[in-house]
Amino acid sequence: MITIAALYHFTRFHDPAALRAPLFALAEAQGIKGSLLLAQEGINGTIAGSRSGIDAMLAHIRALPGCADMEHKESHAETMPFGRMKVRLKREIVTMGQPDVDPRARVGHYVAPADWNALISQPDVAVIDTRNDYEVAIGTFRGAIDPQTTSFRDFPAWWEANKDRFHNKRIAMFCTGGIRCEKSTNFLLAQGVEEVFHLKGGILKYLEDMPEDQSLWDGQCYVFDQRVSVGHGLVPGGLATCHACRRPLQPEDLSRPEYEEGVCCHHCANEYSEADRARFRERMHQMRLAETRGTRHLGG
Repeated sequence: MITIAALYHFTRFHDPAALRAPLFALAEAQGIKGSLLLAQEGINGTIAGSRSGIDAMLAHIRALPGCADMEHKESHAETMPFGRMKVRLKREIVTMGQPDVDPRARVGHYVAPADWNALISQPDVAVIDTRNDYEVAIGTFRGAIDPQTTSFRDFPAWWEANKDRFHNKRIAMFCTGGIRCEKSTNFLLAQGVEEVFHLKGGILKYLEDMPEDQSLWDGQCYVFDQRVSVGHGLVPGGLATCHACRRPLQPEDLSRPEYEEGVCCHHCANEYSEADRARFRERMHQMRLAETRGTRHLGG
C-alpha cells in the first residue's frame, strides 16, 4: 500500500533555494514521488511512497525552520499516484497574488469536521467554496456558494464584486486541504469581515472523519494526483482526467465525440491550438512506447 501525505505550513524561509537539494535528495533516496513547493512563505505539497519513506520525509520537513508543528493528512492507494518527484521554488506556495496577505499574522476561526455541519446549517452563515470551478463541479457542500473562479488569483476580485451579498453574514470557507483558506480568511479579515471561519484540515479531513450518513458533502473531492478524486473515507472516486486541461472526467465523458485520449475533452476542445494538439499527441505516443517497454513516461 502506498502512503500519501498532503502537507503545508506557513513559516519564514529566508533562503528556500538552499532547502531544495536536500529535500530532493532524500526523496530520491527513499523512493518518494510527488510535488513540493518552496517559497519564502513556507512549504506545500503532496508526496507518496512507503511508510518508512514518508516518515523520513516528514521528519526532515519538520526539522526545517519553523516547521516543528506542521500538520499533515494521510490517505492510501494501491498504486503510486505520481510519476516523479518535483521540488520547485515559487513566489507563493499557493498563488493568490496579494502581497499583503499573511496567514502567519491571523486567520479565521478553525472549525473541526465534527462541528462543521452545525456551523454551515445556521441561517446567518454564508458558505463559500474557494476552489476552482472544475473542482467544484464534481462535488461541494450542500448550499455552498461557487465563485466560479478559474484561478485562486480571481478570488479577491470576485469578493470585491460580491461582498454586498454578505452584509451581516458570518462567512464559512473551505478548500481541499485547508491552505487556500489560510490566505482567503486572512484576506477577508483585512477587508473588515468580522466573523470568518474555515474547515480545519479541509475537505479531505472532513471526508476522512465524517460518517457518510451524517455528511453534508455531495459528490467527490478533486485531488491533484492520478487518483483524480476521492470520496468518503478517502476512497478513490473512479474518475478519469484529461491530460490536456487536467479537468476531471466522468466515465461517460470518455465516449463523447470531442474526447481524444491525452489530447482533448469536451471541456477543452476549443481551448488549444493545432500545434498544442500535435504536442499532446506526441506525448501520448511516447507514453504508449514507454508502456510497451514496461517503464513509465514522466509525463504520465
